[in-house]
Amino acid sequence: MANEIVYLKIAQMTEVHKTDVYLRDIAEIYCQDRSIEAKAKTIKVASFHARGKKESNPYIGSVMELVGRLEEIGKNIEINNIGQTDFVISYKPNAKPILIFEWLKTVFISVIAFFGAAFAIMTFNNDVNVPDVFNKLYNLAMGAEAEGLTILECSYSLGITLGILVFFNHFAKWKLTVDPTPIEVEMRLYEENLNKTIIQNHSRKESGIDVS
Repeated sequence: MANEIVYLKIAQMTEVHKTDVYLRDIAEIYCQDRSIEAKAKTIKVASFHARGKKESNPYIGSVMELVGRLEEIGKNIEINNIGQTDFVISYKPNAKPILIFEWLKTVFISVIAFFGAAFAIMTFNNDVNVPDVFNKLYNLAMGAEAEGLTILECSYSLGITLGILVFFNHFAKWKLTVDPTPIEVEMRLYEENLNKTIIQNHSRKESGIDVS
């Protein structure tokens, strides 16, 4: 009798909003035998203890923990994992956000980003002495010393604004292209590195290695 192959594709990180987590919540599952597939989807992976609106510590699991449970649902079952070997499950209560607090956070981050970017641009201009460069360019082109604001400063300011918008490919809800923005790419890299660190720290703790 041929083995029934159960294909698993487990995500590295899954965020859930319910205390009981089943295999169907963290992985894609396929098997030609639909009854085996249905049983596999109902295997409980983790259970969180709700603490009001507080988040619980993440659950770190391994596909090796699931192999034994999957083999118990029937005879001649073969597991083929095409996803992650280690995974993280994060539990967050399904609570409504406080709008005032969300708006305050948005305003605070916007102010910090605005003044931080402005300070960085000003220090760069001071380091390379942009005003002196503009004065020399104006003198070469017009044959006279610049008096006050010129078209060079206006073009430079407009160019920086357009350059930032084009580079970040994002303004409010509008995007120039369908490609991920640089911020989205960096956030995904950060999440991936964070998940790897959580998994590695968990493995080191189980091995009795100091991770502090």
